[in-house]
Amino acid sequence: MSDCQADKLGRLVCVGTGMQLAGQVGALSQSYIELADIVFTLLPDGFAERWVESLNSNVCSLQGYYAQKGEIKNRRETYAQMVEAILTQVRQGKLVVCALYGHPGVFACVSHMAIRQAKTEGYEASMLPGISAESCLWADLGIDPGTSGHQSYEATQFLLYDHTPDPCSHLLLWQIALAGEHTLTQFSTTSAKLQVLVDHLSQWYPLSHEVIIYEAANLPFQMPRMDKIKLSELVTAELKAISTLLIPPAKKLIFNQNVLKRLGISEVEIG
Repeated sequence: MSDCQADKLGRLVCVGTGMQLAGQVGALSQSYIELADIVFTLLPDGFAERWVESLNSNVCSLQGYYAQKGEIKNRRETYAQMVEAILTQVRQGKLVVCALYGHPGVFACVSHMAIRQAKTEGYEASMLPGISAESCLWADLGIDPGTSGHQSYEATQFLLYDHTPDPCSHLLLWQIALAGEHTLTQFSTTSAKLQVLVDHLSQWYPLSHEVIIYEAANLPFQMPRMDKIKLSELVTAELKAISTLLIPPAKKLIFNQNVLKRLGISEVEIG
C-alpha cells in the first residue's frame, strides 16, 4: 500500500469521557475529540453533549437509534445501525471518534463492534480508556477491592449462567434494573424477576445481608447514590438504568491450609 493510499484510509478512535462532565476525560481523548472530522456520542445528558459540541462542531448523537416511544426494537438492531453509521464515515476516509461516557470498552458493545468491523475492513481502529463507574464506585464507597478481591457480572448473565460467587469477596452485579430481561427489547425488569435474583443469591447470602445500590454522579454538583438495604428489600427498591448492586463479603477469608503448609507459612505471619 502506497503512502498516498494510506493517507486516504479512515480511522476510528473510541474514547471515554469518564462519568462526570469534562473533569474525568483524559487529555489524549479530549485531543482526539477536538481533531476528529466527526464525533459520534453516546452520553447520559445534554450537558455532556454540549460540552463535546464545544470541542468539535461536527457531533452526531447515536441516541436516536434507540427505540422511540411506543416502538419495540431489539437492541441488537440498534447497535448494528450505530456501527454502520460510524463505519460509513470511516469508509469516507475520515478520522472518526466515538465518545462514550465512562470507559468506552466496559458495558459498551458498540465500541467493540465498531472497532472489530473497522479492522476487518482494513482500517486502523483503537480504544482509549476512561474512568468507569467501577472506578468511581470504589472511590465513593471507600473500598479497596484488593483487600478481599471481587467478582463482577452483568446481572442477567449472572442469573442465566452457572456462576458461583465467592461470599468472601465483593460481588458486583451490573445493570441490575435489567436483571432477567433477556429479550433486549425492554429497559426495565419486573419485581418477579428480581425475586428470582434474590432467591438465587440467598444460596450464598442471608436475606438480611446488607447490600448497596450504587449510582455514580454524572455532574459535579450531584452526589452519588449509595443506598444500603437488606438483600430481601431489593425486590421493591427503586432502580435505574445506571444502578449497580454491590454485595459486600458475607464471610471472612479462609486460609488454604494445604498451601500454607507447602509454603512453610503460619497464619500468625500473615496477620
